[in-house]
Amino acid sequence: MSKLNNSMAEDMQLVVFDLDSEEYGVEISQVREIIKMEVISKIPRAPDYIEGVINLRGQVTTVISLRKKFGLEEREVDQYTRIIVAEVDGLTLGITVDAVNEVLKLPIKDIEDTPAIVANDVDTKYIRGVGKLDDRLLILLDIPRIMNNDELEQIDQLDISGVLEQGTVSDDE
Repeated sequence: MSKLNNSMAEDMQLVVFDLDSEEYGVEISQVREIIKMEVISKIPRAPDYIEGVINLRGQVTTVISLRKKFGLEEREVDQYTRIIVAEVDGLTLGITVDAVNEVLKLPIKDIEDTPAIVANDVDTKYIRGVGKLDDRLLILLDIPRIMNNDELEQIDQLDISGVLEQGTVSDDE
């Protein structure tokens, strides 16, 4: 029995997305919104997994690449690429994924604890469990666990002054 079963709810509502030919799900309560990919302004000297920042209705929002964060091979952005916007410890973050497929309800009884080895070597600390849906397996991620406290602090301390106003800022400015 999964440790998620202690919830009173019978179903978990999930946003399902693709990343490197795997299907992932995040609890819909962890998602603020989903937007189409847009131009991302690069931040000089930012960690590799940080794509940059976007202007989300007047709010500067840091965007991270889930592919880079998980150590997966990069891929070209296409018309299916999306940014999942979430709130993590008071910071608004955008998380790029290959595609968002659907929102669905998964019975809690169909969620199992995380196996020791799963999902293309994705670190299991990010994973809440594995959902079984007909002939599909959904790797259930916990968005707040994707970024550790040091990484969140690093994002909070990034110097983004002038990045959105001037476009991409080069290292020598």
